[in-house]
Amino acid sequence: MLKKFLAYYKPHKKIFILDMLASFLVACAGIFYPIITREMLNNLIPNRNYQMIIVLGGTLLLIYVMRLLLNYFIQYQGHMMGVKMQAQMRRDMFEHLEKLPYKFYDDHETGKIMSRMTNDLMDISELAHHGPENLIISGIAILISFIYLATINLTLTLIIFICIPILVFFASLLRKRMKKAFMESRLSIAQINAALESSISGIRVTKAFDNAQREKEKFEEGNLQFVAARKDAYNTMGQFHSMTSFITDIFNVIVLIAGGLFLYQGKINFADYSAFVVSVNVFLSPVTTLINFMEQYQNGVTGFERFLEIMDEKPEQDKAGAEEAAHFEGRITFQDVSYGYNQEQDVLNHISLEIEKGQTFALVGPSGGGKTTICHLIPRFYPVSSGKILIDGKNIEDITLSSLRRNIGIVQQDIYLFNASIRENILYGKLDATEEEVITAAKRANIHDYIMSLENGYDTQIGERGVRLSGGQKQRLSIARVFLKNPPILILDEATSALDNTTEILIQQALDELSKGRTTIVVAHRLSTIKRADEIAVINEGKILEQGNHEELLAREGMYADLYRLQFREN
Repeated sequence: MLKKFLAYYKPHKKIFILDMLASFLVACAGIFYPIITREMLNNLIPNRNYQMIIVLGGTLLLIYVMRLLLNYFIQYQGHMMGVKMQAQMRRDMFEHLEKLPYKFYDDHETGKIMSRMTNDLMDISELAHHGPENLIISGIAILISFIYLATINLTLTLIIFICIPILVFFASLLRKRMKKAFMESRLSIAQINAALESSISGIRVTKAFDNAQREKEKFEEGNLQFVAARKDAYNTMGQFHSMTSFITDIFNVIVLIAGGLFLYQGKINFADYSAFVVSVNVFLSPVTTLINFMEQYQNGVTGFERFLEIMDEKPEQDKAGAEEAAHFEGRITFQDVSYGYNQEQDVLNHISLEIEKGQTFALVGPSGGGKTTICHLIPRFYPVSSGKILIDGKNIEDITLSSLRRNIGIVQQDIYLFNASIRENILYGKLDATEEEVITAAKRANIHDYIMSLENGYDTQIGERGVRLSGGQKQRLSIARVFLKNPPILILDEATSALDNTTEILIQQALDELSKGRTTIVVAHRLSTIKRADEIAVINEGKILEQGNHEELLAREGMYADLYRLQFREN
């Protein structure tokens, strides 16, 4: 873990070295005050050397001015180094998240991922900046003060420093407990963020069902977990700080008693004793800094561990030797394909089917039968458990993911639109498309006229998840993206489910036109929309029960005929 953490310092070596040099000089500057104090008390004041008193006082002032500038550099440039490291970690995490498979997002809530990218990385940034500084400044200050105190009185210095091993012992004893407590605190914060993200995203549903109290109760559960977790963390911190503060207080008692005895016995003079007392404070200050640093250290370490948990997740990868596919003809073959989202139960059981080039192939059947799963396996959103999927006779595992997905257009039931303009959302289908191509795609999706009726036209901001659009408008906008992409393979997963009858007819006509010459897989609940499909497969419980065209399936008097009659009766 340390090696991975240190790797983020490499791009900032120059600033890091300067920051550490500044920290070193700041640590050295702190010892000048007791040195000058001792010199004044021992020599200058007794000998009435007022000129040197002024010179040394001026020298000390210049040292403090230098320390002021050095502290400014440390605070400004040091923090900027930490921020840049944080930005790089956030960039790495985002790029890694983009490469993770669907399954990762099935198992992880958005709010918890956001917590790792914001709160955790902020604490890592603080550790990256303050960690080396605190260790260097404090370490050097302790070493210098030890050497200087030893020059005053070695025996008294050794007596004081006996307390250091005791301090280290208690710190190491409580470190593991602190680490566990702070990790639990991190998890509780992530839980709050997840609950908050869920509640805010679903605020319209909450209002529609008048369930604000329920959401408040759910949020409060996480909030109380956070309080409990922080209670444990601060309990451990309280034990640590109180014990270490007690030990540092012992320093003053030792200096007072031992120093007084040494002064009484004539082993140290009053000036040296006064300088020793001042120098002990120079020693205690970095010790206190290290004690206070422990909380920041635990926050940063637990944050970095959670960062690594994400970074260690295995990303989607192309198989060794996978080839780039320029353009698909569109023939799709499933050979004895099985798939399960977990090891206990398969969603698909030994599916075999052939979809010819340019064919419209419909998947129908009860919800949960495996229709959408089949659609997800073609672009390799999930890897098959067994069997093969071929496109144009080539195993999709031997094709790069990028080129595979570039050749497949998908319109899903759950529409996601970005918080951007209408133009930007359509352009997502083809980022380098011209304005003319965007308008043509919108026209073919039957949404151009509506867009032109808006005050800002294609520059209209649609809000988060397209909140300012109706369900049908969002669906048509997503269809426009696929028109623009113009892929050889289309997957329409309940693509017209959110449309009214009139709009559905218009969109269906556009989709029929788009499907010409392309392989189209249609998942449909309304059987009226797939009557003209070249082939229809009835899927239930992960198996193909029936397959044929509309007339053939009706004649068989099986599940398809039952579903069709049921819908006809409802209509």
